[in-house]
Amino acid sequence: MGVKTALQSSSLAEVLDRVLDKGIVIDAYVIVSLVGIELLSIEARVVIASVATWLEYAEAVGLTEKPHRPRTAVAV
Repeated sequence: MGVKTALQSSSLAEVLDRVLDKGIVIDAYVIVSLVGIELLSIEARVVIASVATWLEYAEAVGLTEKPHRPRTAVAV
């Protein structure tokens, strides 16, 4: 009896769809120094996601405000 393996190949469109649906956060902190003297410091946070995904999670952690609806005058 032979061993069966299943290879699932993903197209670039499927990978991109999953990344935009779930989102990716890359957080990096780099320091370049020479003889104890800091020459360069880079701090970066890169977020890759669709607008809908970002809005969903940003609202959950309080990064967005609710849309302001102006009050309308009611004539009596």
